[in-house]
Amino acid sequence: MTSKLDQLRNYSDVVADTGDIEAIKRFQPLDATTNPSLLLKAASVPGYQSLIDQYAGELNHSSTEADLRRTANRLAVAIGSEISAIVPGRVSTEIDAHLSFDSEATVNQAKEIIELYSARGISADRILIKIASTWEGIRAAEQLEKHGINCNLTLLFGFGQAQACADAGVTLISPFVGRIYDWYKQRGEAQTDPEQDYGVASVRRIYRYYKTHGYNTVVMGASFRNTGQIDALAGCDRLTISPALLEELSSDSGELSRRLRPDDAASDDAKSTLDESQFRFALNEDAMATEKLAEGIRLFAADQRKLQQLLIER
Repeated sequence: MTSKLDQLRNYSDVVADTGDIEAIKRFQPLDATTNPSLLLKAASVPGYQSLIDQYAGELNHSSTEADLRRTANRLAVAIGSEISAIVPGRVSTEIDAHLSFDSEATVNQAKEIIELYSARGISADRILIKIASTWEGIRAAEQLEKHGINCNLTLLFGFGQAQACADAGVTLISPFVGRIYDWYKQRGEAQTDPEQDYGVASVRRIYRYYKTHGYNTVVMGASFRNTGQIDALAGCDRLTISPALLEELSSDSGELSRRLRPDDAASDDAKSTLDESQFRFALNEDAMATEKLAEGIRLFAADQRKLQQLLIER
């Protein structure tokens, strides 16, 4: 019997949720995703020290916040460029979380990222711009998609966010399984069986809605806590998985059955387009989604600042 990882590749596109070059080389995913937290971890990897030193050398203690953000942006693109030389598909590069509620600034930074990749000989069709699934982020993504810049809408926890992303025509969404699981677990709700896992249920609902109503937006389950969650979503368009869980899947020779199929998808949710007030109310009604979105933005912003501070100290 082949490994579960090899079986999974027959049903879903496997994406590496890491900036670790060695892990990406080992597991050979189609795509790779990064975020400020993963880039902060990658900054401690020996293979990246020359890049860290290179960009740190452009800064000093009088550097402005704008200088810091530009340099961190360039570092993210440099790491993304290293990754793009390994994966055959796309690399997701994230917009600064501080811009999560500013559509215009998000669009401008996305264009800057694409220009930086282009200067390195990497075309826009190899890159996905990661943007938080706020109303402002979704509107920015809608503009970018119209200009041929494809987007990955992240920090997605609520069904209304998924509806708005699909209507905006974004290329891909990353609904977070593990962080939904965490929220309910902290409130004492046991989810030992993946069939009762709230994060798994969220992705399945979105998948069924998209397939039933003919949306082209790719559903990429993300933020997994265990391989049971991954098993339960086998067949989802894409799954982005950490190196630790990729290792577990590659070492497991058990049988993995396909759980999601586009032809079998039947949604109980009628097709609906949300305006801004409806979107905000739907998000407000979902305490989990409201809290996890805000927390995710705070954490990514904090790690962005830590990365900038690391560059200053170097």
